Parts: sequence; structure tokens; C-alpha cells
Amino acid sequence: MKNTIQSEVATSASPAIPKLERLRLHDTVVEHLRNLIVEAVLVPGVKLNERELCETLGISRTPLREAMKVLAAEGLIDISPNRGASVSTLSEAEIWETFEFMSGLEAFSGELACERITPIEIAEIKALHYAMLACKAQNDLPGYYTRNQEIHDKINEAARNTVLRQTYLSVNRRLKALRFKSNFQAKKWDEAVHEHDDMIQALEARDGARLSAILRLHLLRKRDAVLSNPVVQTKISTE
Repeated sequence: MKNTIQSEVATSASPAIPKLERLRLHDTVVEHLRNLIVEAVLVPGVKLNERELCETLGISRTPLREAMKVLAAEGLIDISPNRGASVSTLSEAEIWETFEFMSGLEAFSGELACERITPIEIAEIKALHYAMLACKAQNDLPGYYTRNQEIHDKINEAARNTVLRQTYLSVNRRLKALRFKSNFQAKKWDEAVHEHDDMIQALEARDGARLSAILRLHLLRKRDAVLSNPVVQTKISTE
């Protein structure tokens, strides 16, 4: 009886401490491999050697294979039972059509965002814009691209439409590497910066029609830059 009472007292005196959530290793691997694909370290069509990747990343095959499944679901890599894994390629027609579709999603996001965005969200986007310009001045394309994508993402979030959000994220995963490559040419990069200046002005004015038109043209010009770039052209699937 005495032991029971002591046990109850000890239990009541001990606070319920939740266990810490462990960051899943494959999540880190997913992010790392995704960045390597986006930044063209791993180019379209290249085969992914599991042994070499495990040695380079210092991991076992289990988290690597889990990460590959995620990237395959996102359309970034292809996994074949007989040929292994390789970075996905898009045909010229697929690039054309996907950018065309994405331009519509971006345009609709801009239209809705102008109706629903908060002053705080506009301030956050402007801060990202200035940080993006600083990266451009330093010729830091990865830093520029990261902030660029955050701007587009925040505009999409500000649209407050769950279906639009889910579709946008799914399609954009397949285009991230190509959007990064669209600024390989200095002239195209300069044009993209001017278009972002116009986006900020339209957003501040809450001019949905103007922002919608800017975003649509912005994405179509990215498509044209990708398809006209000889460096990118050599990586486009001819299948």
C-alpha cells in the first residue's frame, strides 16, 4: 500500500514531458538532392549512383532510397527497376505546356492576392525583393533564385485558395530547375528583375489585372529563355 502511494506521488510530481521529434534524415537528403537538381549540379538525364551518393553524403542506402522515392513522386527523378534512378528530363513540348499552364496559375495567384493580401505580407515580399536585388548586384544566382521563389510562393499563399496552392506546388516542383536556368543569360536576368519591380508596384496598388498580366508574361518569357538557351537545349529530352 505504502509503495503504491509513493508511486502515485512520484507520478503526479513528474511533469509530462513530450518527446522531441527527430528530424528524419531522409528529409534532409531530399532537400539536399533537390537543390543539387535545381542548381544543375545533377543535370537532366544523369544516372544516380547509390553507392557514390551514399559515400559522398555519408549516409546509408535506406534514407537515400526514401529520399529518391519522394523526388520521384515530385517528378524530379525517374526510377526504373532495371536501369536505376536518373534525373528526369522534359521534352520541348512538355516544357512549353508546363510553363504555359504555370503562367495561368501564377496569373490567377496574382489576381486573388491583390484582393486578399495583408499589409504585413506586402512588407515581407518587399523585403525579399530588396534582398533579391542585393544578390543580383553580387551576381549570386543561387541566393537570387531562393528569394525569387519565396516571392512567387508568398504571392501564391496570399491568394488564400487551397486547391490553387496544392496545384501550384505540384507543378512548380517540376519547373524549379528550369526556372533557375532561365537566368543564365545576363540580358534575360536583367529583364526578369525589371518584371519583379513591376510586380511589386502592382501588388502595392492592389491592381489584380496588372499583376496577373505581369506574372503571365513573366512565366512565358522564362519558358522562351529556357528553350532558346543552347546550354539547356542540350539537356532537353528528344523522346
